[in-house]
Amino acid sequence: MTPSPSPEPARTRRILLVDCDAFYVQVARLEDPEGVGRTRLLIVGGSSSGRGVVTSASYAAREYGVRSAMPTARALRLCPRATVVPVPREACSRRSRAVRSALEELAPVVQAASIDEFYLDLTGTERLFRGETLEDTARRIRQEVLERTEVSVSIGGGTRRLIAKLATTEAKPAGVYIVPPGEEEAFLRTLDLAAIPGVGPALLASLKERGLVRVEDALQLQEEWLRRWFGERRGRWLWRRIRGLDDSEVDPDSRRKSISSERTFSRDLTEDHELERRLLELTGDLAATLRTKGFRARTVTVKLKDHRFRVRQHSRTLPEPVESDQAVTEVARALLHELREEERSATRLLGVGLSGLVDADTPVQLGLFSGEAAPVETERDRALSAARDQLRHRFGEGVVRPGRLLDGPSPGRRSSSPDPAEPEHPPDATLNEPDP
Repeated sequence: MTPSPSPEPARTRRILLVDCDAFYVQVARLEDPEGVGRTRLLIVGGSSSGRGVVTSASYAAREYGVRSAMPTARALRLCPRATVVPVPREACSRRSRAVRSALEELAPVVQAASIDEFYLDLTGTERLFRGETLEDTARRIRQEVLERTEVSVSIGGGTRRLIAKLATTEAKPAGVYIVPPGEEEAFLRTLDLAAIPGVGPALLASLKERGLVRVEDALQLQEEWLRRWFGERRGRWLWRRIRGLDDSEVDPDSRRKSISSERTFSRDLTEDHELERRLLELTGDLAATLRTKGFRARTVTVKLKDHRFRVRQHSRTLPEPVESDQAVTEVARALLHELREEERSATRLLGVGLSGLVDADTPVQLGLFSGEAAPVETERDRALSAARDQLRHRFGEGVVRPGRLLDGPSPGRRSSSPDPAEPEHPPDATLNEPDP
């Protein structure tokens, strides 16, 4: 009797996370090497008047306590000598594409987790790289990316995506940190629970109330206690998370979850027509980005932040996904009106988000009965948007604009008065980390 072949042993996964160091700061400096490039204390996001929110800050500015998502006014109180510049959105997208292109030549599987983070799966490449250690491979990739794109990156690595992400924090700035197979638990024991992705402020406060601050504290608990305290789903998720258990694959075709864009105004807006005009700018840009990426969206969200920093938002999920300027704008306008009817407070920030994304070639289901409500989006709407895209591509972004925007400065032209809105986030950020 011929013995059956023994199964091949499972290969140890080799995962890297490439994280661009202070990406928005880097890009701002690369785009203006003789000006911003020489500035040590740099804040990207908001304006020198203190309006807006910090998108990123140089490491020197961070030493003063400046952090991303902090109001720029507070950041300037902490670091009054800092220079503030707007987010260089187009340049960030271009540099991000360059980094991804370089990585795709250096690794077999690449997944963009966000505009400045990329997962690489190097499992089974030991022979391809002639026995090179994962640390040596990471250092070689880091140097290649720097030489090809001028962008400095930090790289963390391990046997799972979660471990690689946590290791990247240890690698910053401009370094490499690899957690060897079998040493995951020892590595995790050195961390605070606040370092675990997905453990937000509310969960962190609940853990602290129970005397749990470090991962090592929580590792001593049975899973049953975590489920009792935080519910079945979240308790189980936390039990696995603090042990570094993560089965997620590095997927180059990973679906984008959402796209969004926000504006913080240089003065609080109180009039509906002013807010609607700013809404038109946001929805037009977002819808164009949606089509460029080959998606349609099922859900539209509008967010307002008032002068007291309170945030309110409304969302609407549509029966069929949409992609046209007309459909996105009409739904967003209705949501804005709902928010304003609830409360007409002075508005500091306006944001629009598109989520529930599906491929643009997904068939649209037609109504079966003549009495059904009219669709949110028609073929004519999509055709008009496609025609606008062609004109913008050929003649520039400002060539086709809604009539209500014609009395203001065009996107590509500098106004004689200050631009009343500062972009907060480029409309291509992704959120692909698992959450509880």
